[in-house]
Amino acid sequence: MSLFDDVLGDSSSFTEKPFGPQEGVAGVLLGASACDGHIADEEVQSLMTILGRMNLYSRLSGQHFGNMMDRLMGTLKKGGPEKLLEKAIPAVPPELRETVFANACDIVLADGVVDSEEKEFIDQLVRRLEIDGDRAKNIVKVMVYKNKG
Repeated sequence: MSLFDDVLGDSSSFTEKPFGPQEGVAGVLLGASACDGHIADEEVQSLMTILGRMNLYSRLSGQHFGNMMDRLMGTLKKGGPEKLLEKAIPAVPPELRETVFANACDIVLADGVVDSEEKEFIDQLVRRLEIDGDRAKNIVKVMVYKNKG
């Protein structure tokens, strides 16, 4: 037991508040950026561009947005993309699931390389977001076309 545990109590007794819709969407997209074990500069730029264009974030102050991203990065660092998805996906509103999937594909394609971890991440995302397979294939095709050249 550490000195902090003596003073603050056992940290495992603290329950972390669940993600809201903003954290859910951003969490899935951050997971897409990090699913191959590193976050490329192109993926960060794509993530920030996507989030900056979404109405979901239009009323967030810069400080609130930064705090949200810090919380998401903390979850990513502690548990990896899998833990981040575990917390983020339930918070994604049903009407944004295909949007999140399309944007996750866009982020994975941002650096021009899709490796096996990224392919598995996208396949897992289809299942966990409950997106129809044919619909998912069409979304992937469009994102591939978008990112060519």
